[in-house]
Parts: sequence; C-alpha cells; structure tokens
Amino acid sequence: MNQLSHFDDDGASRMVDVGEKEVTKRVARASGLVRMAAETLALIRDKKLAKGDVLEVARLAGIMAAKRTSDLIPLCHPLALESARIGFEFPDERTVRIEATAEITAKTGVEMEALTALCVAALTIYDMCKAVDRGIVIDAIRLEEKSGGRSGHFMREA
Repeated sequence: MNQLSHFDDDGASRMVDVGEKEVTKRVARASGLVRMAAETLALIRDKKLAKGDVLEVARLAGIMAAKRTSDLIPLCHPLALESARIGFEFPDERTVRIEATAEITAKTGVEMEALTALCVAALTIYDMCKAVDRGIVIDAIRLEEKSGGRSGHFMREA
C-alpha cells in the first residue's frame, strides 16, 4: 500500500476512477458479533420483545443500508447491487453472530456494502434491545472474504 487510493498526489480527496477497470463478478462477506445478557438473547430468539421480531427487522435494515452505502460513506461509488444477504447464528447463549454478503457484477468491489449492511444490522439489534439491556456490545466487525477484480481473492485466516 504505497498510496491511499482516495487521495491524489496533492492530498486532495477523490473518488477512485474505475473507468478502465474490468467488469467482473465481485462478492464480499463480512461478520460481526453482538454480545448481550443471556436473558436478552432468549427474548430475541423467542420473539418476545415488544418491538417485534428483532432479527427480521435487523435483516431488513442491513439490506436497506447496503443499498445506500454510497449515501453514507464518502467517495463510495453508487452501486446497483445484485444481492445482499444477512444471516444470524448463535455461537453461545449471549452472542448473535451476523454475516453479511453483497454481490455485484461491476468495475468496483462491494466490501463497503457488506460491512455497512453488517454494522446497521448490529446497530438495529442494539436499538431494539437497549430498553432491556444497556450492556450490549457490538464487536469483531471484519471483512471475512472478497473476490473479483484486480486484487483477486482475499480470505481471512482463522
């Protein structure tokens, strides 16, 4: 990384020129954790929170956020996503693991879309549960994998 791509030689901000890049299938997958009291996670899993089905609202919020990434993150290209998915797992009685995947056939990648989807899904869980659990922690947000484009395939090592 000799140079940050969003700055020109004079240090001015710029949107990266993707005009000469090749159109390829691009996929990005991000993950993160939301940690909470076991009682809170039980309410989520049993769909007993007064605000409704927390995970379905978080899924929709994440997908909506992926589609609006360029409105939220300066210098991101507006993209017509082909797919955005959010999945949830429960690795233990206090944790929701979120995985977000974004896909497109384009000249630029979708890492920011996957990460934005993940973050907004996690924030939505926090927002819907904060009345019963102020100790919720959003943790370990990271890009797990990306493919397509000049830089090729990246996969986080365990």
